[in-house]
Amino acid sequence: MSFFARLKEDLDAARSHDPAARGSLENFFIYSGLHAIWIHRVTHRLWQEPALRFPARVLSQVGKTLTGIEIHPGATVGRRFFIDHGMGVVIGETAEIGEDVMIYHGVTLGGRSLAKVKRHPTIGDRVTIGAGAKILGPITIGADSAVGANAVVVKDAPPSSIITGVPARSRPRDAKRESKPAVDPAEYDIEYRI
Repeated sequence: MSFFARLKEDLDAARSHDPAARGSLENFFIYSGLHAIWIHRVTHRLWQEPALRFPARVLSQVGKTLTGIEIHPGATVGRRFFIDHGMGVVIGETAEIGEDVMIYHGVTLGGRSLAKVKRHPTIGDRVTIGAGAKILGPITIGADSAVGANAVVVKDAPPSSIITGVPARSRPRDAKRESKPAVDPAEYDIEYRI
């Protein structure tokens, strides 16, 4: 995929995930989540070459300072990944993130071990992670799942789960209940008057 096609894909992902996104030009300049992902792509490429790991770490720290989002250069990030608001996001070295994933501010994909092994989570495709959630250890969050705000997840969750609580527990998604918008104006008999 060409540089410009990937850039367009990222901007389209921002618009599809954020109703406040007003246009690609504005998003290009002001969305720190996009900036963090773009910097990560460069640092991840550098990280692949052992001789360039120090510059990769330096650039990732510059990115953290500019965006408030820390993505280790070793982390693997899929396409159309979107970070909304972003401040305080931390993604560890061995984290793996699938495609079409969206996370909010204050999320940590962290480790629970000091051993030099796979110690960060694997996030499946089309997962949404709510603000402040902590997903810790070499666990897997299955595709099409949603992690609630401030959940502390330390166990695997199967695909199509809702994961909430401290410590978090998963339950199957209710497709019928969750197919309609979270707020449906038709449910409110509100008459607007000027």
